Amino acid sequence: MMKASYSQAQAYIDGIPMFAGKRKASDTEELLRRLSHPEESFRVVHVAGTNGKGSVCAFLESIFREAGWRTGLFISPHLVRVNERFQVNRDPISDEAFADAFCHVKDAVDSMEKDGYPHPSYFEFLFVMGMWYFRSRNVELAVCETGLGGRLDATNTIRHPSLSVITSIGYDHMQYLGDTLEEIAAEKAGILKAGVPVVYDANCPKAEAVIQRRADALRCPQTSWKKEMSTRTAIGRDSVSFTLEYPGWEKEQVIVPIGAEYQVDNASLAVLSAEAWMRERQDLDAKHPLSRRIILDGIAKTGWEARMEEVLKDVFVDGAHNENAVIRLHESLLRIAKERRISLLYSSVADKNWEKMIPLLCDGIHFQKIVTTSVSGSRQVDAGTLAQAFSGYTEGTVYAEPDPRRAFQKALSMQGDSVLVCCGSLYLAGEIKSCVEESGHAEL
Repeated sequence: MMKASYSQAQAYIDGIPMFAGKRKASDTEELLRRLSHPEESFRVVHVAGTNGKGSVCAFLESIFREAGWRTGLFISPHLVRVNERFQVNRDPISDEAFADAFCHVKDAVDSMEKDGYPHPSYFEFLFVMGMWYFRSRNVELAVCETGLGGRLDATNTIRHPSLSVITSIGYDHMQYLGDTLEEIAAEKAGILKAGVPVVYDANCPKAEAVIQRRADALRCPQTSWKKEMSTRTAIGRDSVSFTLEYPGWEKEQVIVPIGAEYQVDNASLAVLSAEAWMRERQDLDAKHPLSRRIILDGIAKTGWEARMEEVLKDVFVDGAHNENAVIRLHESLLRIAKERRISLLYSSVADKNWEKMIPLLCDGIHFQKIVTTSVSGSRQVDAGTLAQAFSGYTEGTVYAEPDPRRAFQKALSMQGDSVLVCCGSLYLAGEIKSCVEESGHAEL
C-alpha cells in the first residue's frame, strides 16, 4: 500500500477538481466494489433535501448514539477542516486515520485508472474514504448527508439504506437540479429505494406530490411532516421547545438546544424519522432499541455548528445561504430585533441568489452596521458589489472589506452593544470559526 502524510493526502484531494473527468454512478460503485463494499457493513440513514439536512443529520446521529449505537456521521461541506466530514460518535477523523483512509482509497483508484476508469471527483473520493473509515472503526449505523441533489449523488450508491429522509425542498443549485420545485424534488426523491421507509417534509405541495408518487411506486412506507403539526412553546437565547401533534407526542416538550425557530422544523422531522425507525425498523438491532425518552434526550443533547451558533458573546454564525434558509433566519432576526440592535457581516458566492437574499434579510430590520466581504475561490462575489446591493435596502452605512478576517475584525470593532450576526455562506462561517478557534475563544 502507498504511504502518505496527512498534508500530502489533503493536498492531493484539494487538487482533484483540476483533473477529474466525466464519471458515472457505476464508476463509484466499482470503486466501492474494489474496496469490498464498506458501505454495506453498517446500517445507513440517508438524508437529502434543500435546507436543514445537516441539522436533521445531527439530530438523528445524536438520537441513535443516545440509544447506544456506534454512529458514523458523513456530512458536506466542512466548515474549518476536511476531517469534519467523517465522524464516529461525533469525533472527527484524526489526521493519521485520514491519511490511512486516503492511502487505501488511492490504491483502489490507481488500479481503476489502469483499467480505463476516470478519476473520482473530490466529493466521490471523500465519500468512499468516509465509508472505508466507518467500516475500519466498526460503525454500526451511519447517518449520511447527500452532497448535491440525490438521484445522481455519490451517496446514492448506497444500495440498502434502512431509512430515507427528505428535508424541505426549495430553489438551490438550479443549474444542476432543474428550474422548478417539481424537478428539484424529483432529484431529491431519487434516493428512495424499494420498500425502504421514507420520512419527508410535506410543506411544499408541489414537492410533496412528487415525493409521494415516487414513494408509492416503490412501495415505501411513508411519514410526512407539516408545520401545523409542531407548536412552539418557548424560545430563549440558547434553546427552543415545541410540542408535536403526533400520537404520543401531544404533551411531550421537545427541547432543542439551539435558539433558532427554524430548528423546530428540523427537530420535528428528526423526531418523526426516529418514530418511523421504531415502527418500521426496530427489529434491525434489538441491542439498541429506541424509545421516546431516548429521542427526547438525543434531541436535547445535539450540538450543531453554524446554525445560530454563538461563537463569542453576542456573536452568532449562521450558514443560511439560499432563499428559504434566509427566510427562516430572518424570523429569528425579527425576534432579536424586538429587544436588541443587530449588526450584520455578510458574504455570498456567485451561484447563490444573493440579489434576492439581501432584501429578504433587510425587510423590517434596521441593522446598526453592515459589513460585506468576499469568500475566496472562483465563485466569490466582490464585497463592494454586495455593499452596493445592501445600500439599496438600508439607510445605514455599509462597509466593504474584501478580506473575510479583516471584515470580521471590523464588524467586531463596530459592534458596540448590538448582536452581531454573520451569515450568507458556509465558507464565511468556516473562516469566522477558524479565526475564533485560533484566538483561543478570547475577545478578539
